Amino acid sequence: MTSSNGNGISRADFLRGVASAGLAVTFVAKPGQASAQDAPPVPQSGIKPKPATQATLEYNAMYRNGLPFDDVQDFVDSRKGLLAALPDPVIIKNADGAAVWDLSVYQFLGNSETDDAPDTVNPSLWRMAKLNMIHGLFEVVADGVYQARGYDLSVMSILKTDTGYLVIDPLVSSETAAAVWKELVIPKLGDKPIVAVLYTHSHVDHYGGVRGLVSQADIDAGKVKIIAPADFTEAAVGENIIAGNAMSRRASYMYGNLLSRGAQGQVDGGLGKSTSSGEIGLALPTDWATETGQKIVIDGLELQVLMAPNSEAPSEFMFYIPKYKAFCAAEDACHTLHNLYTLRGAKVRDGLLWSKYLQQALDMFGGEMEVLFASHHWPTWGNERVVTHIKKQRDLFRYLHDQVMRMANSGMTPKEIGEVIRLPEELATTWACRSYYGTVYHDAVAQYNLRLGFFDGVPSNLHQLPPTEAGRRYVDFMGGADNVLRQAKVSFDKGDYRWVAEVVNHVVFADANNVAAKQLLADTYEQLGYQAESGPWRNFYLTGARELREGVTELPTPNTASPDTIKAMPLEMFFDFLGVRLNGDRAAGKIITINMELTDTKEKYAVGVENSAIHYSKDKSDPNADVSIVTTRADLNDVMLGISTMEKQVVEGKAKLTGDPKKLSEFVGLLDNFEFWFNIVTA
Repeated sequence: MTSSNGNGISRADFLRGVASAGLAVTFVAKPGQASAQDAPPVPQSGIKPKPATQATLEYNAMYRNGLPFDDVQDFVDSRKGLLAALPDPVIIKNADGAAVWDLSVYQFLGNSETDDAPDTVNPSLWRMAKLNMIHGLFEVVADGVYQARGYDLSVMSILKTDTGYLVIDPLVSSETAAAVWKELVIPKLGDKPIVAVLYTHSHVDHYGGVRGLVSQADIDAGKVKIIAPADFTEAAVGENIIAGNAMSRRASYMYGNLLSRGAQGQVDGGLGKSTSSGEIGLALPTDWATETGQKIVIDGLELQVLMAPNSEAPSEFMFYIPKYKAFCAAEDACHTLHNLYTLRGAKVRDGLLWSKYLQQALDMFGGEMEVLFASHHWPTWGNERVVTHIKKQRDLFRYLHDQVMRMANSGMTPKEIGEVIRLPEELATTWACRSYYGTVYHDAVAQYNLRLGFFDGVPSNLHQLPPTEAGRRYVDFMGGADNVLRQAKVSFDKGDYRWVAEVVNHVVFADANNVAAKQLLADTYEQLGYQAESGPWRNFYLTGARELREGVTELPTPNTASPDTIKAMPLEMFFDFLGVRLNGDRAAGKIITINMELTDTKEKYAVGVENSAIHYSKDKSDPNADVSIVTTRADLNDVMLGISTMEKQVVEGKAKLTGDPKKLSEFVGLLDNFEFWFNIVTA
C-alpha cells in the first residue's frame, strides 16, 4: 500500500506508526488563580481551522484500510460490568462552581463502534477517543474489584477488604475523586471505610486526588494507610520541581489545553481524555512496597509485590491479588504503546527493564491471572487473553530497545533508526500496541539516547548553530525567504508536510515577523495534526498551528508545585531548585554564605554562592557566614509557597535573622523567576 500524497508513506511505514508520538506534570495554580493545564478551552480569535487536504485524506485512509476496525472487543471490554454512571452531561465542579472535569465537550465523538472518523482526525485515534469516553463504575471481579473510569486521565480502582475498601490510584484531583466516591461508590457498593490508599507510582495522576477521599487526621490516627513504592516521595516531588516550568509549558502543548474540543481540535490524550483541573494533594506514605516477593496484607487482603522502578515511572510497582486472581499492572501494560520518552520532557525510560518486569509478571503469576487491570484504560479477562496481552506489551518494548541497539551498533544514527524501524505486523496490527500516547519513532530515538546520549557521532553535529542563526543562514543559502516559501508551497500542495515543516521552520526562526512563513507553517502543522495517531502529537501540532496564527495565549500563570508537594520537598531539593534559579551572570564574582537552621525538624545547613554556583553542607554552620536564619520548616513552607516573605516573618518574630540582612536580599536578587509562557514555535 503506497500513498500518492507525496510523503512516500508505504504500508510498512504505516505499520510502524510513522505518523504518531507523559503524565505528566500537572499545574496547580497559585492561590486565587485558575489552573492552566486543563483550564476551559481558550476562546478562538476568529481564525478558523482549515479542512483536511487530499493528501491527509489519503494518508488517513491507510489507517482505515490497514487496521482491524471490525474487531470491537475493546468496546465490549470497556463496557463490561457497568454498575452505574454519573448522569450526562458529566461535569464535575469545584467549590467555586467552576468545572474541573467536563465530558460534555466531547459529545461530538458519538458512541458508535464503527469507523466514522471525520476527515480531520486519524481514524485510529478517533477510535481510542471514543473508547476513552465510556465512563462509569464497573465491576471487574464479582464482589471484589471495581473501577471508576472516564472521570479523569487515570483510572481509580477499588478493592473490597474484610471491613472496607482499598483504593488504588485516586485520580488527579480531589474533586473528581470525591464525586466518584459520593455519587457512585457509596450508593452502589455501600458506605464502608477506606482502610488504605495505594499509589502504584509517582506520577500525579495516581495520587493527586487523595485529599478528596481521606483526611489527614484519619491517616495520623492510623485509620487509613497510605501505601507506595520505595522512593516514591522523592520521585513524586522531584519531577515537579527542577524542570517544572519547562515541563509544564510543554505539557500545555501535549494535552492540548489551548485547543477547542472538536474534530479540528483536541479529541483525546491517548491515556484518557485529558487531565482534571481541580485541587491536587499529596498524602505522604505510611507503608512501603520495597522488594519483589513482598506480601502486603491490608485488612485481610493480601497483595504480592513486583517492584518495577524506572519503567514507566522512577518509582513504581505492580502486584497480584490471589483472592481475586487479579493482576494490577500499574502503568506498564495499558492499551497503547506507552512513552519511553514523553513530549513534556522527562528522563528517558528503559524499554529493556520494562520488558523484563512484564516477563517477571508472567513468570510469577502468569498461570494464575484471570483478570488484568491497570491505571489507565479497561481490564482484560481470561487467562489466555491476559497472558497474550502482557506478552505483546513485553515484546513491544523489548523489540524497540533491542532493534534500536542492533541498528546503533551497526552504525546508524538515531534519526535514521527512527525513520526505518518497523514493528512486526502482529504487533503493529494489535490495537493495544498502537501509538496513541508513545510512538515508535520517539521511543526508538529515546532508546538510542538512553544508551548513547543525544550526540549521534556525526562531527558536524558536535557544535551546531542555534536555531535562529541556523535559520538565517539556511534561508540565505536557499535564495531568500520568498524563494523558500515559493518552493515550500509546491511541496505543501504535494502533501510533503514533514519537509515543508522542516524548511519553513528555518524561515520562521530566521524572522518571527514573516507572516507568510508563519501561515504556511501553521497550515502544515495542522495537516500533520490531522494525520497523527498519537494524541500528544496531534495536540503539539495543532497547538503550534494556533500559536503561529494567534501568538502566545497567556492564561493565569501556573505553579508546578501544590502546597502538599512543597511540604513534602526535602530541604536539599529546595536548595537544588534555588541553584537552578541562580543567574550565573548576575552571580559572577559574588561570594555569599548563609546559615539556615530549622528548629522543628532539627536541620542545619550552610549554604553558599561562589563561582556562580550554589553549594551547601548538611549539619554544618559557617562561623563566618554573612547572615544566619533560624526558623521552622512550617514557616519556611509559607515563604516557599509565596504566602509570606522572610522579611515579614522576621518582623512577626517567626524567624530570627543575625548578620547582614543586605546579603540575604543580595542573594534573593540573584535568583531568576521563570516566565511560563515562553515562545515555542518562534524564536
